[in-house]
Amino acid sequence: MAAVITIAFVIVGSNVRVPYVLLNPGLTVNTIGTIDGKPVVQVTGGVDEDPTGHLNLTTVSVTDGLTLFDALGIWATGNGQLQPRELYFPPDRSRESVQEENKQQMVDSESNATGAALTYLKRPTAAGIGPIADNSPAAGKLETGDVVKAVDGKDVASPAEFVEQIRTRKPGETVAVTVDRGGDRKVVEVTLGARADDPGQGFLGVTAKVVSADPAVTITYNVGAIGGPSAGLMLSLAVVDYLTPENLADGRFIAGTGTIVPDGTVGRIGGITHKLKGARADGATVFLVPADNCAEALTDVPDGLELIKVDTLGGAVEALKALRTGASRPHC
Repeated sequence: MAAVITIAFVIVGSNVRVPYVLLNPGLTVNTIGTIDGKPVVQVTGGVDEDPTGHLNLTTVSVTDGLTLFDALGIWATGNGQLQPRELYFPPDRSRESVQEENKQQMVDSESNATGAALTYLKRPTAAGIGPIADNSPAAGKLETGDVVKAVDGKDVASPAEFVEQIRTRKPGETVAVTVDRGGDRKVVEVTLGARADDPGQGFLGVTAKVVSADPAVTITYNVGAIGGPSAGLMLSLAVVDYLTPENLADGRFIAGTGTIVPDGTVGRIGGITHKLKGARADGATVFLVPADNCAEALTDVPDGLELIKVDTLGGAVEALKALRTGASRPHC
């Protein structure tokens, strides 16, 4: 009987999945460096083509599919943090839909990083065409990289204006979208479909993003398989670094995190303590912490890591200037 119970326990413990995920420090990526030989952030028409040091975005590793024995081992050793699985994989959504949302959040983060950097530098912005949905009305007509100039002859100056122009149209209407495509101006006519979540509203099937209105400056991103919205601050700092003569990192290993919006506001993120540990393990000596994450960050600060508090992109740039000169800077 004891043997049977033991065998049953081993089988259950090795195969039954628990409703938890494991959080650990994830990889960090230098936004002024490369991934697989390609620049993480590439700016053509920049001022400083080769800034030195590190401006690393940080991530959290999420491990799913834990068995009962896995969870007990983690609990006993303290190697990582267990969190309810539903926080990361809601029960009413598929894993694929969660992954797609994370990818879309990164696309939005890249667009916001471009907008924040160009706004901070007082450079002109425009509405660009990002990913185009398969089998959508825009597929085969508009192209990724097009810069929208007008809709039905009405000028468009931002992604918000472009989205609003489409939202006011009904399914079945044909709109004339004027775009700049590689320096050539084209008028593309597209018949709108219907939105799945609002059948009475026109649907084009593109993601609008912030791009440079200066044709001499283009900004592209290559972050690999990383998803989510929290890389915005570090991506925007990389853009600023390339577009200004000053070297923001000045040879130092600086890491950080934080969402960002085009006006430059830095927002709270999750998993801050894991990101601090991952950054320090990779060699960071300075970490840029969103102001709203400071209280949590202070609960577990790795030795040798300076925490600088930031609430805007401009504040982050000024803090890095102060770090370079040895002046005082805001800390958590």
